[in-house]
Amino acid sequence: MDITVAVDAMGGDHGPRVTIPATLALLKQDSNIKVILVGLSDLIEAELRANKAQTNSRIRIHHASEVVMMDESPQGALKNKKDSSMRIAINLVKDGEADACVSAGNTGALMATARFVLKTLPGIDRPAIAGVLPSKIGMTHMLDLGANADCTPEHLLQFAIMGSVLVSCVRNKKKPTVGLLNIGSEDIKGNEVVKQTAELLKKSNLNFYGNVEGDDIYKGTTDLVVCDGFVGNVALKTSEGLANLMGGFLKEEFKKNIITKLMALISKPVLLAFRKRLDPRCYNGASFLGLRGVVVKSHGGADVFAFRHAIIKAVEEARSGVLVHISEQLALEYAKSEVPNSATN
Repeated sequence: MDITVAVDAMGGDHGPRVTIPATLALLKQDSNIKVILVGLSDLIEAELRANKAQTNSRIRIHHASEVVMMDESPQGALKNKKDSSMRIAINLVKDGEADACVSAGNTGALMATARFVLKTLPGIDRPAIAGVLPSKIGMTHMLDLGANADCTPEHLLQFAIMGSVLVSCVRNKKKPTVGLLNIGSEDIKGNEVVKQTAELLKKSNLNFYGNVEGDDIYKGTTDLVVCDGFVGNVALKTSEGLANLMGGFLKEEFKKNIITKLMALISKPVLLAFRKRLDPRCYNGASFLGLRGVVVKSHGGADVFAFRHAIIKAVEEARSGVLVHISEQLALEYAKSEVPNSATN
């Protein structure tokens, strides 16, 4: 199945120097992908020439005269940058010219623009950001990672439905397990929102495991972990900080003296394997679930390897029909009288 991806070539800290080589690498890897590079055409053409490539039947350029800055306000980008590479890439998805959009640009601006242009799926109040984290047994999907700081139980149920469908589609799991992030596994733990959410999940058609704690994310206790955006973002940033701290401490210990440096040299194969196993670049790409189109956000500082993984994620979602399956699952859930539908669209 051919998939066309609109790539915001200007987004992120590095722009075309990363987005275009990553795109070209993926085109060589998958012959069933077509790409629309969106942005300042002269800069895109120059980068293509630098990589000894040119436009053809699988790669074309769509000029956009503006670029959303990484520190620009979402409202400002939405109102004043209507011809930005980010906006045009999303428009291509809305118009059916592309099956998915990938950007490493400003997260707030991307979410605001995507929600304004694409709208949410029927039955969804708010889109959520879903990401992937490494675990002892492979990986754990998690949402929301920052889009919604305050949520109702109905919102968290919607997140669980969308996340469950995503895991089912991209990992080929018929009934992925769903965990609700809490301060304890017991039913009596947590605030009222979490307790009420647990009751909704118990009544749903989802494979609800129950409450999970922070360490369960990396144990791989469940395939999916659900929480509001405030908790999810704190958990994510804390994890990133801890990983950087451990890496820094390890380097300091190995550099202390000639003996530890020798030990580092002997341990190099193990250290490289360890680094590869936890390489965050392999998990790059956060999905904006709940929109009427596939939108994937790459880390702003992503290199070529990482950005390529973000495009792969977008292709997987488009190819597996995540949007259709989410709508089907929502219809199934809301057909049950026990599960309220608070969505207005």
